[in-house]
Amino acid sequence: MPDPAACTADLVLTGARVRTLDPALPPVSEDAAVAVRAGRIVAVGAPDEVRDWRGSGTEVVDLAGATLVPGLTDAHSHPVWGLELATGVDLSGVTDPAGLRAALAGADRIGGWVLGWGLDHNAFGGAAPHRTAIEEAVGGAPTLLRLYDGHSALASGAALAAAGITGPREFGQRAEVVCDADGPTGHLIEHAAMDLLTPVLPRLPRAERRARLLDLLHAMAATGLTGAQVMDLGDLELLAAVAEEADGLPLRLRLAPWCMPGADRDALDALVALQGRHGPDWRVGGVKFFMDGTVEGGTAWLEHPDRHGQGTEALWPDPGAYAAAVRYLHGAGVRTITHAIGDAAVGHVLDTVGSLGPGGRMRHRIEHVETVPDALVPRFAALGVIASMQPPHSAYTRADHGDEWSRRLGPERAGRAWRVRDLRDAGAVVALGSDWPIASFDARGVLATARSPRGAAAARSGLTGLMALEGLTSHAALAAGEEREAGRIAPGHRADLTAFGVDPVAAPADEVAGAPVVLTTVAGRVVHRG
Repeated sequence: MPDPAACTADLVLTGARVRTLDPALPPVSEDAAVAVRAGRIVAVGAPDEVRDWRGSGTEVVDLAGATLVPGLTDAHSHPVWGLELATGVDLSGVTDPAGLRAALAGADRIGGWVLGWGLDHNAFGGAAPHRTAIEEAVGGAPTLLRLYDGHSALASGAALAAAGITGPREFGQRAEVVCDADGPTGHLIEHAAMDLLTPVLPRLPRAERRARLLDLLHAMAATGLTGAQVMDLGDLELLAAVAEEADGLPLRLRLAPWCMPGADRDALDALVALQGRHGPDWRVGGVKFFMDGTVEGGTAWLEHPDRHGQGTEALWPDPGAYAAAVRYLHGAGVRTITHAIGDAAVGHVLDTVGSLGPGGRMRHRIEHVETVPDALVPRFAALGVIASMQPPHSAYTRADHGDEWSRRLGPERAGRAWRVRDLRDAGAVVALGSDWPIASFDARGVLATARSPRGAAAARSGLTGLMALEGLTSHAALAAGEEREAGRIAPGHRADLTAFGVDPVAAPADEVAGAPVVLTTVAGRVVHRG
């Protein structure tokens, strides 16, 4: 029994149905309590087993039958960089060319520009994105619309002129300024092409960016999230300023800076030097690669061409250079995270990790994994490669395969869409996320869609309720190498906790999607009360 005078809890949660996800503890405890001290869980058990941790300064919260689970972590998100992408008019509800014109006609100007984001590739009615579809609606204003995939955009003629884009460009990766007989169409594919506009785009005042970031993180916490694995470096100065001003972030963030094609030894050493840089609620950990792009943009690396004759090349012109970079970072003790959507891209990453030997197990991961054949599925578990997947992405596709993603792939490959359950059944670790702003950050929606797949994945079996919860907790912790301190409710683990008004494992998926979030805590600090 602890000495109350010397060791009392800062927070005690009582009256909860606790799902520990810890094999050393009962998996479910009714009317249980959890005690927290100095940001860590110190006791889990029946109320009388935790009672002695209470002191005069202990905050006691009665959860009144809510289900307490390990704090949810979005395993793939962009909350800082994503704010730049998600600036202007939200076009995610646009479904056809007429709707696009209507949305743009009423759009506010930002520094004289029309900016938009979340535009579905399917909104062009089967046609290729072209600036003529938007220029009349924006009245000549320079315009940049980011498509939902984050890897392509549509620019107006005035925007292209402002950036000095008059024709095709050469890039060190598989990027493209799409042109036809009349010159640039405005369709910019992959980051290097979109970055041509960055110097001329309006930028929000820093104070507004700080406020937007804090509002976003609070909104994420309100859906049950206590952390996010951030797939970019973002703006560390902005992040540190927000953390200091707010006396702590509403979410714990782990950031992975990018390694793009052409990175030399100096660039790799700089990435190694960034590892471990941190603040109280954020830390740099891991490096993000891009092995390919997107199916819709024709830049996913496929074993066979898509139906437009594209998709047969990696984003790295020399895939061997990618493998060498991974081996170098692995030797320096750095975890790697690789965007790989197509079957050839996934296969190359698996081969690369396999070449590392046993020491590569559970240290490297693949993001997205949108379409893979049967032969690749068991290799994830065999090699210890973590799959990080975003079930909400399937909502951009259609069950009848009438969407752009499915049409490009054809029925056989579209039939392999988002094999989340197959990977779990094969023994792989599968971390789940949203990829915000590509899809909604609402963690409840990630849980629900993982259990009840949509679009081209609708014919597939979903995860069980427990598997889905593990994807945002224990498996997300494994994906970050934090399994010894996160992803479970157990003494010694971080007190990142989420309480739902329903049991996210036992309740139907549609109920989970709208479940009340009663409480979220980060290191025992209450960041949201429902």
